[in-house]
Amino acid sequence: MNYFLSPPDIDVLLSDSQSRKLAEIRVDESGRKEKLPLYYDGETISGKINVTLKSGKKLDHNGIKVEFIGLITFYNDRSNSLEFVSLSKELARPGELLHSHSFPFEFREAEKPYESYCGVNVKLRYFLRVTIAKKSILGTTTKEHDILVHAMSFYPAENQPTLKMDVGIEDALHIEFEYDKQKYHLKDVIVGKIYFLLVRIKIKSMEVQILRKETTNTVGTEAQDCVLKYEIMDGSPARGESIPLRLFLAGYDLQPTMRDIARRFSVRYFLNLVLTDEEERRYFKQQEIILWRRYDKYSRKFQQPPTTIPSALSTPQMSRNRGSQSLSNGKNSISNGDAADTKPEKNRDIIQNEPETAPSEESSPKEDKENSPQDCNIASDEPQSVPQEKLSADECEQIEESEKPPSLS
Repeated sequence: MNYFLSPPDIDVLLSDSQSRKLAEIRVDESGRKEKLPLYYDGETISGKINVTLKSGKKLDHNGIKVEFIGLITFYNDRSNSLEFVSLSKELARPGELLHSHSFPFEFREAEKPYESYCGVNVKLRYFLRVTIAKKSILGTTTKEHDILVHAMSFYPAENQPTLKMDVGIEDALHIEFEYDKQKYHLKDVIVGKIYFLLVRIKIKSMEVQILRKETTNTVGTEAQDCVLKYEIMDGSPARGESIPLRLFLAGYDLQPTMRDIARRFSVRYFLNLVLTDEEERRYFKQQEIILWRRYDKYSRKFQQPPTTIPSALSTPQMSRNRGSQSLSNGKNSISNGDAADTKPEKNRDIIQNEPETAPSEESSPKEDKENSPQDCNIASDEPQSVPQEKLSADECEQIEESEKPPSLS
């Protein structure tokens, strides 16, 4: 009996497929687009592989494995492909599957150094490949599941030099094109201005283009396509006029600048200013710009330094015993032993931050003895607060008699 006439069904389920963001990318040279789960460099890829057998069938295999692969392929020369990332996990050893089974997998902090790209002549992709090696002449059964990778870049937005381009014909045309900077993120706005310094020919129209140039190092080919076209002017301008320009990049299919990726290919972008006169002659000038991808969540995480909150000033606890500082009833009393080493100004600052409590009317004889002026020897020039002492009735009468003016006889 042949058990391999009907191959098993293989499904790849990512662990966070419901919550992970999807992004659109072109998947082949025909221009077809798909939405794929989005990952970043260093993120863990995990999930499970479901192997479903046909009813009443079993599977005799030489092993089941899952691979995470980063691959660069050329449409005109597929033999020159490069696997720059290759990770493998064994899901099952050689044996026999009697029923459908689910195999968990995980590639912890998988490296993804480059961004996914699909151009005119080259394609860079990341995918999971499940392989079931069979013990038969039919060979192996494989299933691939693509993912999308975005690469983050951090370029400073400040202090970028202003770019200027001059387009002209001697003694006939002189136009100056000024840009605000050279590096733009994919959601940025190109701000510029066009100055007509000399116009002696009749201009029919003017437009700005963004050209993408794809260069392959191994095959030695270069492809160019226009990804953005924006008409600035229709008609002939006069000398001394200026036209402002604001070009929003968010609505176009752009990817970051890629330089010498794995020594295989490069992708660069150019601003192209095109003039057309009434005789259908075209004049153009190109200037390279750098596009980069910005992600607010990652930029906040890696660029902003962590903020430290200073610890609150805590009041030291002081005992009421002799030979130490004491805080009683919201006032500062300094004892005999530590009076010389105490800073009254700092103690007053601490006391001002504490809530004042009403003095207790009932106090023990021991506390009255410790708080009496006889036990406090203040060795400071500044006045200190000392608890008041209650006087007896006899002492009050002696004070009143001493304050009476002498009688005149």
